[in-house]
Amino acid sequence: MAPSWEAPLRAWPHLPILISRRSPKGRCAGDRCASAGNHASDAAPRPLSDAPLAALAALRWVLTDIDDTLTEAGRLPSATLAAMEALAEAGIEVVPVTGRPAGWCDAIARQWPVAAVVGENGALWYAEDRRARPMLRWQAQPEATRLADRARLMALAEAAIAAVPGARMAADQPFRLFDAAVDFAEDAGPLDRDAAARVAEVFRNGGAQARISSIHVNAWFGDWDKLSGIASLFAARFRPLDAVLDRVAFVGDSPNDAPMFGAIPFSVGVANAVPFLPMMEAQPAYLTRAAGGAGFAELAGAVLAARTAARIPA
Repeated sequence: MAPSWEAPLRAWPHLPILISRRSPKGRCAGDRCASAGNHASDAAPRPLSDAPLAALAALRWVLTDIDDTLTEAGRLPSATLAAMEALAEAGIEVVPVTGRPAGWCDAIARQWPVAAVVGENGALWYAEDRRARPMLRWQAQPEATRLADRARLMALAEAAIAAVPGARMAADQPFRLFDAAVDFAEDAGPLDRDAAARVAEVFRNGGAQARISSIHVNAWFGDWDKLSGIASLFAARFRPLDAVLDRVAFVGDSPNDAPMFGAIPFSVGVANAVPFLPMMEAQPAYLTRAAGGAGFAELAGAVLAARTAARIPA
């Protein structure tokens, strides 16, 4: 029997991962998407102020990382929440795309002004149907496979922590379904980027995927990332991602955002992404002046101003 958290999926058959084979730069399948991704690694990011007004005004979805992109010092500022609400009121769908756990994602999908949330670096997405009320849930991997991989993944996590003094399991690990998160800069340390890279290396040597965020190293067994999770969400809830790329923006700050930076033409790094740029397989097209949540609010203000200038109604 499926676990109770999967019950809402009965009306939503298991969806394949729509982007299962990517280039090293994380570009998604399809000629249009691949060509659109070329921008991200071919040139240094430009200031957000250089972004064309027409491109800003055309946006219909704003996808965003959470930690150090929406938050500041681990908290969600009121100005960031207000920016998300303003975008939603203007008819722009906001979708967090995060490494945070399933338990957090359920609360975010219910309580934040968002259309959906992709969590655990693309392993799952949740979307609340505001009219019918049920929470719609999707996962990238069958439950039996997830459970079979769990002990092996946690053993690698223990080995990584033993190999890197000061690292420890993330405090949100009990709420995770698919990945292991080793903390190097949230409650631990902060340790430097070399320490984070050593943690990631232990996981990769054990056959797992590993991604470095601004605070955690996330690892899992499976062929997914933030981009494939978004592709699944768009196919199920909106439109195929490669059909609407010119209407989508992504905002992030760290190396685990590289697949999104490589595939979304209108990609934006908040200012605190700068130290991580050399570690990224693909870089954002633009950078905000402000860091963290203030950088997200800067983008939201630019989008809304461009829509006003173009006289686009909410």
